[in-house]
Amino acid sequence: MTLLAQADDGPSCYGRLTNEWLCWDYVVDYRPEIVEATTQHVAITIVSVLFGLALSFPLALLARRLPRLESTVLGVSTGLYTVPSLALFPLLVPFTGLSATTVVIGLGLYALTVLVRAILEGLRAVPEEVRESARGLGYGDGRLLLRVELPLAVPVVMAGLRVATVSTVALTTVGSLVAYGGLGNLIAEGVQSNFRAQLLTAAVLCVALAVLLDVVIVAAQRVLTPWTRTAG
Repeated sequence: MTLLAQADDGPSCYGRLTNEWLCWDYVVDYRPEIVEATTQHVAITIVSVLFGLALSFPLALLARRLPRLESTVLGVSTGLYTVPSLALFPLLVPFTGLSATTVVIGLGLYALTVLVRAILEGLRAVPEEVRESARGLGYGDGRLLLRVELPLAVPVVMAGLRVATVSTVALTTVGSLVAYGGLGNLIAEGVQSNFRAQLLTAAVLCVALAVLLDVVIVAAQRVLTPWTRTAG
């Protein structure tokens, strides 16, 4: 009730008696807190997705190189997603403390279930005749992967990255369990204090952030795959 109590000194749409859902005065009066929470939310989301991408890439290559391990890799990555955040974060706290690192590791592990499959399916979508042509031109395994397979796998990988990023924006709010949830901290405070303007503002910003990051990834995909535009 802190913010509501502070607003009782004068007329305001977020006063204890009015407590309206839509309140521009709240956005103006508490802009520094909102900007700080949004900045933290963006940083945790981006770092978590990059961490998940860094883990997913070698795991997908391992699953492709050793097919007998594919079910194990996919099973473990999917199994991690089923671990409730209420249990995962406390399990990490003894090692990482009450810090943003706890949230980043947890969300990065959650992203594996989407990213590993996307990278694996993207590499498999490369036509075999393309690989044979590249090998005929003298491409080794490393050069074939970097110069031929990964560029052609970009559309499928980006599709998975979009899903992982949008879901991570939502999951970052759970970081409020360790006080590093970005906009989730505002949502948690809004729920506990029944502060409607704070709750709705943070929720809307989460949705807007998810849409913005999705648009950025789509734009990046268009830049990285110019041949898809000419093909259309």
